[in-house]
Amino acid sequence: MSKNNNSGLFMAGVVIGSMVGTVTGLLLAPRSGRETRHIIKKSADALPEMAEDLSTTVQLQADRLSDSAQKNWAGTLSRLKEAIAAGIEATQLETPPSDSPRDITAQTNSSNKH
Repeated sequence: MSKNNNSGLFMAGVVIGSMVGTVTGLLLAPRSGRETRHIIKKSADALPEMAEDLSTTVQLQADRLSDSAQKNWAGTLSRLKEAIAAGIEATQLETPPSDSPRDITAQTNSSNKH
C-alpha cells in the first residue's frame, strides 16, 4: 500500500518539478523578451493538458490505493472474525455450564476465615 502511495507522490513531484523547471529555465534563458513571451505563451497553452495528465495520474494512483486498501481490509476483517470466534470458543470452554449454580456463599465464607 505504501509503495503505491509513494509512486503517486513521485509522479506528482515529477510533473510539478517539470513545470517549475520549465518556467525557471524560460525566465533565465538568454533570449529576447519577445521570444521568451512566445515560449511562455506556448507553455501556458500546454498547462491544461499537463493538468489533465496529472489529474489522470492522481486518479489512477487513488484507484490503486483504494483497491489495495479494500484488499487489506478484507484480510483484516477475516482475521478479526477468526479472533473473535476463537475468543468466544475459549470463553465457552472456561465457563462452567449454566445448569449447575455456583455456591458463592461457600467461597466467601472460606475466604473470610483466613
